[in-house]
Amino acid sequence: MSEFDAIFVGAGHNSLACAAHLALKGWKTGIFERGATIGGAVQTREYTLPGFRHDFGAMNLSLFAGSAFHKKYANELKSHGLEFAPVADCFASAFPDGRWFGVSNDLEKTASRMAAFSSADAATWRRLVDAFPGEAEHLFRLLGAPMSGRALAGTAWNLWRKKGFAGALDTGRLLLSSPRAWLDENFESPHVKATLATWGMHLDFAPDIAGGAVFPYLESMANQCFGMVLGRGGADTIIRALSGMVTAAGGKITTGAEVAEITVAAGKATGVRLASGETHTATKAVIAGVAPKALAEKLLPNGTSDAGFDAAMKKFRHAPGTMMIHLALDDLPDWRAGAELRQFAYIHLSPSLDAMSRTYQQAMSGMLPDEPVLVVGQPTAVDPSRAPEGKHVLWVQVRMLPAEILGDAAGKIAPAHWDNIKESYAERVLDIIETYAPGLRQKILGRAVFSPLDLERENPNLVGGDQICGSHHLAQNFLFRPARGYAGWNTPVGNLHLTGAATWPGAGTGAASGYMLAQQLGGR
Repeated sequence: MSEFDAIFVGAGHNSLACAAHLALKGWKTGIFERGATIGGAVQTREYTLPGFRHDFGAMNLSLFAGSAFHKKYANELKSHGLEFAPVADCFASAFPDGRWFGVSNDLEKTASRMAAFSSADAATWRRLVDAFPGEAEHLFRLLGAPMSGRALAGTAWNLWRKKGFAGALDTGRLLLSSPRAWLDENFESPHVKATLATWGMHLDFAPDIAGGAVFPYLESMANQCFGMVLGRGGADTIIRALSGMVTAAGGKITTGAEVAEITVAAGKATGVRLASGETHTATKAVIAGVAPKALAEKLLPNGTSDAGFDAAMKKFRHAPGTMMIHLALDDLPDWRAGAELRQFAYIHLSPSLDAMSRTYQQAMSGMLPDEPVLVVGQPTAVDPSRAPEGKHVLWVQVRMLPAEILGDAAGKIAPAHWDNIKESYAERVLDIIETYAPGLRQKILGRAVFSPLDLERENPNLVGGDQICGSHHLAQNFLFRPARGYAGWNTPVGNLHLTGAATWPGAGTGAASGYMLAQQLGGR
């Protein structure tokens, strides 16, 4: 048995960031991870062939690069090997009519491409870019602060002081709008609208869901103004750097150590019991980087003192599932719409807002979508070190999908368990990509397919293949993430805290949840 100041259940990047900050504040920290590898959904492995490094889940590290944690600890992270690969050509969409549109960090390039679809849209884009620094100040302040009355009051006061009452209402309206509402108000080209709307689908915001406009807005504006960032050699560069910080400060990371129970006495968390039978005590905090259902149904077998909290954890809603397809390639795809697409980090394949809405509804009703939204990542176009010389990897995220299959919208695949049909559905995905990039199959050297249930097996926090660990719809976001009264990473059990994507401010690689909790516990 060991005694720690803080024990962490799980070693995702939020837990590691929290542990690093506390360790540097003098806390004795212990991290227990059930898997053989730390990092949660931020991992990089050779899933296909030797020398081909594939990001398991997260690929885009822009949020981490721009995070408050990185700002404070940039030197320490760099000393432990953190290295970024900047991206100039960020994202694009290819369309069935052979056209494409993409956003690069060169405003003139982006505006020129947009003007080919609509001169009015190009003018609107320039206006939005000009206004972005002022708008971003308030949005990033909101998303980077605790969900406390004091923090919200400060954000509201600053917003009113800088923008006035009408301007504050405009910002509030953006936060409440659906992607379609915002896009229809600002743009006229369906190609431009579809290109931007796909960022909502990276979370669980189909075009007509309230509260989703802010994500396409922020991602597109940030990519235009700052570019994008990948991890050199793989997204796990942040995990290796974080773990280096933890261990250098005296923290202990143990893998293959599944936590069976969080121990509680007199209403306070006192430590953990491992599946092996080992027990470890925590004098100040137990921090669980887990999905809410795991906390309620496994780690606290007797529940908490609050029946409402326990019920909310069990009823926590997850987003639709995802399939990941990792390809080792002899060469990048030859995109029919134009060779310039080969240099973009992301290519989105979803022809329209209506197609996205249909896909979302099909998945929500248990159907295999006939035309899923495809996010095709080309990391080796930016970072050749991820593959042998002259070779490439392709990162294909298939959204949205049901965890339990009730039928097939295309009427071609009989309902069955994902283990039995995942390769067939992967063929549907490759068929779609082939229509945009003929000859792709001839370039494939190796492939690995992860169904929604495979993702959950690899990381239990990805319930049903939900890569964002919980819906971000308004009823489960802001003050309601993960439940009303518990947006401050707190629980009814003393000294027990939650962190990770299921908590405020939600999914992404920014480590804001872990860092803000660490500041709350150990000071700034």
